[in-house]
Amino acid sequence: MLEWLDAAVNWVSLLWLFPVLFMFHDFEEILTVEKWAENNRDKVLAAMPPFARKALLPSLHCGTRQFAQDVLYVYSVIVASTLLAVLFSVYLPFLAALSLFFLHSFTHAFQALYLKRYTPGVWTAILIALPYSAYAFYRFLDGGAADWSDIGSSLIVLLVIGPPLLLLLLKGRQKATNHLEE
Repeated sequence: MLEWLDAAVNWVSLLWLFPVLFMFHDFEEILTVEKWAENNRDKVLAAMPPFARKALLPSLHCGTRQFAQDVLYVYSVIVASTLLAVLFSVYLPFLAALSLFFLHSFTHAFQALYLKRYTPGVWTAILIALPYSAYAFYRFLDGGAADWSDIGSSLIVLLVIGPPLLLLLLKGRQKATNHLEE
């Protein structure tokens, strides 16, 4: 099956599929997050330890517009990293974004299992994000465009830039929700 898929999806198409599939995943989140949070906020907060409650409270009050704005920022980074990969064969930013997409799929699955309910984005994480990112990693490795040290480097990039970006995201949501307190 992989031979057929490899022949059907050329390299450039594989790279450009990332922003497209990211948006399919995020459309599921954008379309469901506000109503889901309204209906599940109290249950989710009750299931979280106190430090997580405080950090997640603004996200559970995040409206569709704020969430879509956050998605736009991430999407812009994904498109920029895809352009670097397609036009200049600079793969580290793409691999870092792809690594985040891959790992993010597991957070959706674990959230749904932990909360024992549907969570926004879980279906497309399992059915689109996880298979695509696993296949993309396979193609990078099999085609020689990257090796395991490159993937390791992309994870280091995530470890360095991820926490400050997450803090900026949470701070922006806190500001947008007028500094909600539990």
